[in-house]
Amino acid sequence: MVKALLNYWGVFPDEVVVGFVSKQKITTLHGRFFNDPTPTDCLAFPVDSSLLGEVVLCPRVAKEYADARGKDPYQEISLYLIHALLHLLGYTDRPKKERERMRRKEKMSLNYLQEKGLLLS
Repeated sequence: MVKALLNYWGVFPDEVVVGFVSKQKITTLHGRFFNDPTPTDCLAFPVDSSLLGEVVLCPRVAKEYADARGKDPYQEISLYLIHALLHLLGYTDRPKKERERMRRKEKMSLNYLQEKGLLLS
């Protein structure tokens, strides 16, 4: 899925690291690196064009969010992966105009993965 997304976006790093962690661990990381000791869905730590960076995802947060909203938890974690990878590429949530740009790219990427049968399930 990661390789397909990066190819789709025309990005060809040597490496990208993706990790899945507990809710407690992502809360600790969020506090340590972003001064916000609350649970979050994903974190992104960019490095450079060769080692794109590291993505940390929390499946528990994805499941809780999806369950509360009647969504598919696998699609939710797929969205978090896309979101974090886009952060590694320089996309941002702020200001509003940039957030809207990121959301369009997320939706386009989810559709691409779905068409290719590559969404998590």
